[in-house]
Amino acid sequence: MSYFSRSSESPRQALYLKAREIMHMSKYISDYLVPDLAVLNENGNEDKYVYFTGDIVRHSNSLIPNIIKAENEFFQEARTQYVNAIGTLTDRLSRNCEKLEFTNSNGKEFVNLLRKEIQKFRKLQRVWKLTL
Repeated sequence: MSYFSRSSESPRQALYLKAREIMHMSKYISDYLVPDLAVLNENGNEDKYVYFTGDIVRHSNSLIPNIIKAENEFFQEARTQYVNAIGTLTDRLSRNCEKLEFTNSNGKEFVNLLRKEIQKFRKLQRVWKLTL
């Protein structure tokens, strides 16, 4: 789906669908990367990037609840708080993806795709903020 919403989709629907897509992608990417990163290094230490796979799943799973809370919140101040939380989660997702691109795995290409979807999500998020 393109990040430009179709005429029948509201900004909320487009943002929600993109958040769901990011959530599913991050879960699949994490499942793909973990076996490669869970192996101990030559010196017996675990790969430092293995924890970033869990972080992308955790942050992406938090996007949809915050979107719903922002939509359902009556007071503007509380709504702004949830919108800011979504921005923070998006920034963290992007940073963790950047770090995962340095991994020793074949899944680096998938992480790059996730980063592109996060960029599309940011564009949708800007439009959505204006509708609140």
